[in-house]
Order: sequence, then structure tokens, then C-alpha cells
Amino acid sequence: MPALSFFSLLFLKIFFFEMGMAKNSTSIIPVKVGVVLDLDNDLVGKIGLSCINMSLSDFYDTHGDYKTRLVLITRDSKNDVAAAAAAALDLIKNVEVQAIIGPTTSRQANFVIELGEKAQVPIISFSASSPSLTSIRSPFFFRATQNDSTQVNAISALVQAFGWREAVPIYIDNEYGQGVIPYLTDAQQAVDARVPYRSVISPSATDDQIVSELYKLMTMQTRVFIVHMFPSLGARVFAKAKEIGMVSKGYVWIMTNGLTAEFFSSPNASVTNTMQGALGLTPYVPRTKDLETFRIRWKRKFQQDNPDIVDAELNIFGLWAYDAATALALAVEKAGTANLGFQKANVSSNSPTDLATLGVSLNGPNLVQALSNITFKGLTGEYLFDNGQLQSSAFQIINVNGNGGREIGFWRSTKGIVKILNSSNNMTAYSGSNSDLSTVIWPGDTTSVPRGWENIPTNGKKLRIGVPVKDGFNEFVNVTRDPSSNTTTVVGYSIDVFDAVVKALPYALPYEYIPFAKPDGEPAGTYNDLIYQVYLKNFDAVVGDTTIIFNRSQYVDFTLPYTESGVSMIVPIVDNNSKNAWVFLKPLTWDLWVTSFCFFIFIGFVIWVLEHRINEDFRGPASHQAGTSFWFSFSTMVFAQRETVVSNLSRAVVIIWCFVVLILTQSYTASLTSLLTVQQLRPTVTDVNELIKKGEYVGYREGSFVQGILLDQLRFDKSKLIVYNTTEQWDDLLSKGSGNGGIAAAFDEVPYTRLFLSKYCSKYAVIDPTFKTDGFGFAFPKGSPLVPDVSRAVLNMTEGDEMKKIENAWFGKQSNCPDSSTSVTSNSLSLKSFWGLFLIAGVASLLALIIFMVMFVYKERKMLRPLNSRISIWSKIRNFFRIFIQRDLKSHTFRKSGLNDRNGTSLPSMGAPSPSASSVQTSYFPGDGDQSSTEFVDSSPDSQTSQEFDSGKLIDLLM
Repeated sequence: MPALSFFSLLFLKIFFFEMGMAKNSTSIIPVKVGVVLDLDNDLVGKIGLSCINMSLSDFYDTHGDYKTRLVLITRDSKNDVAAAAAAALDLIKNVEVQAIIGPTTSRQANFVIELGEKAQVPIISFSASSPSLTSIRSPFFFRATQNDSTQVNAISALVQAFGWREAVPIYIDNEYGQGVIPYLTDAQQAVDARVPYRSVISPSATDDQIVSELYKLMTMQTRVFIVHMFPSLGARVFAKAKEIGMVSKGYVWIMTNGLTAEFFSSPNASVTNTMQGALGLTPYVPRTKDLETFRIRWKRKFQQDNPDIVDAELNIFGLWAYDAATALALAVEKAGTANLGFQKANVSSNSPTDLATLGVSLNGPNLVQALSNITFKGLTGEYLFDNGQLQSSAFQIINVNGNGGREIGFWRSTKGIVKILNSSNNMTAYSGSNSDLSTVIWPGDTTSVPRGWENIPTNGKKLRIGVPVKDGFNEFVNVTRDPSSNTTTVVGYSIDVFDAVVKALPYALPYEYIPFAKPDGEPAGTYNDLIYQVYLKNFDAVVGDTTIIFNRSQYVDFTLPYTESGVSMIVPIVDNNSKNAWVFLKPLTWDLWVTSFCFFIFIGFVIWVLEHRINEDFRGPASHQAGTSFWFSFSTMVFAQRETVVSNLSRAVVIIWCFVVLILTQSYTASLTSLLTVQQLRPTVTDVNELIKKGEYVGYREGSFVQGILLDQLRFDKSKLIVYNTTEQWDDLLSKGSGNGGIAAAFDEVPYTRLFLSKYCSKYAVIDPTFKTDGFGFAFPKGSPLVPDVSRAVLNMTEGDEMKKIENAWFGKQSNCPDSSTSVTSNSLSLKSFWGLFLIAGVASLLALIIFMVMFVYKERKMLRPLNSRISIWSKIRNFFRIFIQRDLKSHTFRKSGLNDRNGTSLPSMGAPSPSASSVQTSYFPGDGDQSSTEFVDSSPDSQTSQEFDSGKLIDLLM
């Protein structure tokens, strides 16, 4: 210790002399600061110490008015945790430093932080980056470097950008390596990538142990490796990987910040040659004039101090060390020097440990507060601490080429991967595409993006594909065994689909089919048992008619379905076309028949009202007028009416009614033709509840999950369920019927029903509703990288013609089968289809009646007005109807005929002689009790025998 004190005093004298403060040293307050770094064969420590010294020199050159001066007390931790702890303990206890810069590694920092918190001495590390240090949660620890957890999102962004589904971390087995792995795993899972294996290498591993671990990685499918370890060990790993051929085409190597910063701070051709094509991440540092000037000064100074180190380059750790020293100098000045001493621990002098006698810094809390509030622009950019952590910046993505690294892009937490960091477009969304990177030259000197995994690892293993073994429905999967040659042949629809899908993949996928059967060839279990074999890793996948359902998806990952989905009900169909004597009534429903008949009557009445006063065709006795009106109306069905209509209102009504009749008769004809000529197929059952209510027997395929639907969802009685194994048994059970030992309906999945109907489509039909399922899919282990590729290939096939060809090859075409969806609908025409037409005809007729009545009342207003105001309502009504049923002699139809008698006794137009007659009309309304009448005196002798109807009798009839 005396020797150390001597050298410390000597350093102080030299330092003050160099600072030009020898004369006024009484005004300068020295503040002792410890530095604990690995200085023995460690480039990070040496570069860091050099940058710290230059930082203080530069700082006090520009801040000569500051009263404090940091005095560095340096200790070499010699790459040892115990040495680092001993050095820190000595600096705190004996030297009583106000802060410690260091140590170098996270393992060393773990214990040093504990010492700093106990003594309330701030610990500032510019290279201890393990996320595990955050868990210590010490307010006296300041991480002046990037937390390793900040780079895992950038790594996962690269994995996502290139579409890799798996990545294997290779890390050192210590605090530094283990601390980042949980964060890396979470980040990979966030981008739908797996970590199937973790390769852990001991810091003291031999070359043989490294090679053995690398060979183990070669036997696996994954070809994306993330390397996180010390540079010395990383150089050995890359050298051995290069030696055994793992730094070649198809491999991907990604280095974390620790390796990238170290390798490119001192480029070594022998080292960089082993990692050609690798990607690396390093925090981005803006290129400023001050930085370039400092880089030149530092290189000259470092070579003077370390002449044995050639081609050393300033790295990010050196820049962080420079800014950390600046931050500490600012904080010490801000905190003041009032309490630079230590409060001694109150323990006995003979305490067995140095920790018990450790004092507490009085200035520590003030210095912590000052450091937390420091903000300045350093060589690395804006510099500030947030809860003791240096704020993260963007990461630079490096591609190793030649004897150095080539910048290919950047990653920012807000923008993702970008080619230009400070783009003027601030509205750009988060990017996860590799198109935002410059061209990458991968291992093997190729620009083709590696797919990230190999189908056949170097151990030559094929995928073991399990296939079901069953008795029926062999069109999907049929397993046959040849006893003579002891060979197994697997064919079927599902097999052909999988073979076509594999051919569509952009790479070769070797595989073999293995039947899921016992030694005697019988099935080894159910479909659920087969799926579970993938979970147990007995099979690498399952191919067959395996339905995607929830409980199976808990054990495996399914591809997209390659068949239609759903469970349908199949029932027999019968001919519903009963061609009997009353079949002509079937085209129309009863409500349409009644409505049509009522409208014929109504239209006849309307035409009579509009025509009887002006048209001789609609005059005569009451029975004649009624018959003529209805004859006219009904004859419009065949457009055979011979009576003419002379009123414009009548013509409008007839035109509209003829249009309605035309539509109605044409529809009736078409429907009747269909009933008489087309086979009408009707399902025997159309409702599932009807089956349950009647207690009918239903069937399902053996081993199918449909049994659960029938029992749990539809609530069928288990005793009413019958199992079938083949399409022939299925047909036989449905043909017998529920009452003869068969079934009334069968429930099965859509692919099976399509197969069944391809053979028996003329006898059965599918009845809705369909119970939803996800169809058939291929099963793979959880997280298998094959699932997305196979799913895309399946999707591509279903959109093309290849799938249709396979379906036709195994199931045949079904174009001649009737459409079951239309067989359950009625062929009768209902009122719903024609109510619009009837509405138009009814409105037009009512409107014509209203117009006619208005015109009639207006025209006969004088005749309808009584002379005696005391007459009864009944007399008024009788008078109204007496006038209403008479001819309108003022009508042009009668004027042309020369009619002059209101009662119509002289009808020249009809060929009768025109007698000399005079008529006198007298209207009177007698008193109460007398009947009112209108008398007509005719000079013609045969007027009393006229065949015209007596208006009084018609009124009496109407009344």
C-alpha cells in the first residue's frame, strides 16, 4: 500500500502540472475517482482507459474555471471477478474514491454494484451491458452503455424481415450471455419465430468442445444463428464454424453488439475472413466533425501509449467511456465538495471482514442526483440517464465483407428497418421488410436470401409422415401391404394432395409414409391417437383425412384446410310429383286462387258500373247484365271477350287487368308444365328436430368426431345411433329406413358426403343446416416452420386447377346430380309473388270508380236534388239508384243512335221503327207516406209490353 500511495501522489503532481494549476493548486479541489478495468490483454479496457484520460484532459481544457478536478486511481481487474471486487473494495475503503468507472464485464459489475450501494459510491460502467444488472435496482449504478435487451428487437426485426421462422442463439455460459436470452426469446416469439434450441458454450471450452457443439447444430434443421459472447470466444467459434463448413451458402450468422463493436474496432483479416457474410449490430453514432477529429487524435495517442498494438480502431465502448468521464466531471462539479469524506462504520476494530468496516460516502447521494440530471451533447449524441440507464439509440446493421463491415441499413424503435436513418419523410410507417436494406452478401458469397433451415440435415433424416389405416372410405387414404415383398403402398386423395403440395414448395422435402397400424396390419388407434403421436414426436407429421378441430390443435399445428368444411345431413329423396286428376290446382296456392277469383268478380263489377249507362252490351234484364259483366271479366283469361267498352275509364281498367291476367296465366302455364314434365324430388326429412322428436335412427362414420356432435350438441339418444364403415353400408342403411333396421338420416363431414353423393346422387340429398368445422388439414409439430410454407402451397393449389383434377380423379364429376338445395322448395306460386300486380289493378279500378261517381253526381246534380226538403233518406236513396241504372241519353253513344227516350222505348240503332212519340217526364215528391215516382207517358201503344226492365223492380230488388 505505501508503494501505491507514493505513485498516487506522484500522479497527482504530474496531473496538476500538466493542467497548468501548480501555482494556484490551493484553489483546485482534487476529487478521487476509481477506475477498474481489464487492462491485461483486453482491448476494451485499454481503449476505455485511453478515452477516459483524453476526456478529462479535453474537459478541463474547456472548463478551466471549474474548482474540481477528477483524479483517476486505476486498478487492473485482470479479467477476474474476484480481482475486480478486491480492487473496488480497496478503492472504496482505503482510497475513499467518490465514484468508480467500471468494471468491464457484467459478471464483475454484479458484485461491484453491491459494494457501491453499501458504501453509497456511484458505479459507472460503460461496457457492462447484461440486462440482469437491471434487476439489482441500485440507485448507485449507472449503465453508461446500451442495455443488451435494447438490441433484441432489432435482431427479431431482421429475422422477420427475411422470413425466417427459427433462430438458435449461441451464447457464452455466464452472466453476460445468459442475461439477454429471455429477452431474445420473447422478441423472437413476438415476430412468430421460434427458438428451438439454445447452444451454450463455456468460457473455458476447448476447440474440440466447440466443434462438437457446432456439429450438433449441423444435424438440426435451423440455419439461423445469433452469436452473443465475448470477442475472444466468438473469434474461436467463427474459426471452427468456418473450418467445418458452417460459414457457407444457406447459413445465417447474426452478431450482437459486443462482437460487432470489438471485431471492427481492430479489424483482423484472420478473424473477419471466418465470418464473411455475417450480419452484425452496433449502436449508431452520428458522424460529426468533433468525432472525426477526436478519432484522429485518439489513434495517434493510443499508438504512442501502446506501440505493441497495431491497427487498433476506436470502438463504441471507447466513445461511451469518453462521455461517461465527461458526465462524471460535470456531476462532481455540480454536486459540490462540501462532503467529500466517508462516515466510518461503527464496528469493533477486530472485525473479521473488510466489508464490516466499510464506510459510507457522504457525497454519494448528491453525486447520484447530479448524474441523474446531467444532459449534454457528447461524442455519441445526446447524453442523459433515465433511471440510471443510458437512453437507447438507433442500431446500425453491418454486413461483413472483405476486411471490414459494410453498412446496409439501420433499425429504430419507431421506424423499424430503414435504409436511410434521418429520412425527411417522418410519416413513414414501421417497416419490417428486407427491401429497406441494401443488398446483403451472405455466406458463400451469394446475394440469394437463405431460407433459414434445411430440409435434410447432415444426418440425412427424412420426415416420418404418419397415415391412418382404416377399412372404408379408401378414396382418401388407402394403405395396402404386399406380403411377398413386405412393401407398403399408400395412395388416395389426401396423399395426392400432399404430394402435389410438396412439389409446389420452393425446396425439396424428403419424406416417407408410415402407416399407423399394428404389426398385424390393423389400425393402431383412432384419429386422435394418430395426432397425438406427432405431439410425442413419433411422427414428424400426419397426412390423411384428419379434420381440424379444437382439441387436436392443442397438440399440433394444422395447415390451412385443403377440403370444404362442415358436417351435413344426408337423407333419402322421393318423387313428389303426384300426377292425379287435381294436379291442375297445384301451380297456385289456395290464397292466390281465392284472390284471383275475387278480382275477376271485382273487375266485372267495375266494368258494369262504368259501362251500363252508356253501353247497350251491358244493358237489359238484371240477370243479363250480371252475366255479361262476369262473362266479360272471366273471358279475359283467354282474351275472348267480344263486348266492346266505350268508356275511357273502362278501357284503362281493362288494359291494366289484361296485363295482370297475362302474367298470371303465363306463370300458371309454366308451373303446370314443370309439375307435369319435371321429376319433383322431395327429401324424406328436412329438419333435425323432426328426427329427434320421432325417435328415428341416424348413422355416422365409425371413429368420427361426429358422434360427439350428435350426442352433445343435437342431444340424440345414444341408442339411436348406428355406425357405418363404408359407402356401401351407408347406402344400405339409408335404403332400409329407420323402421326396417336402417337409418332415416346420416351425419358426416362434407368431403365424405361428396364422395357418397358421387356414387348415389340420384337417391339422396344434402339437407341444411351444415354444422361448421374447419375441414381436412395436415398436422405438424407445434411451431414447425413447415406449416406456413405448406399452408401457402395449399392455398395456391386450391385457387388453381390442380386440386380440381385430383378431386375428379378420385371422386368423379357430379354434374349430373340434382341440386339438393332446390329439391326442398315448393313449385306452387303464391300470392307473395303477385300481390304487387293485384295492388296496381285494385288501385286503378278504385280510382276509376271514384272518378266515375264524381262525374255522375256532378252531371245529374239537378235530377238528384229533391224539390221537397222533407223527404226521407230512404226516398233519396231510391231516387239515386233509379237515376243510376237508367241510360245516359246525353252520352255520345246514344245521341248517335237517335235515342230520345230516357227509358229507351224507341231504339232506332237496334233496327226498331221510329214511332211518333212524345214523352213527358214529371218528377214530384208527395207528402209523408206517399211513394215518389217518376212517370213517363209514352204514346206508343206497345210501350207497356217493352222488354226493357222496370226500373222500379230493380230498385226494389236492390233495396
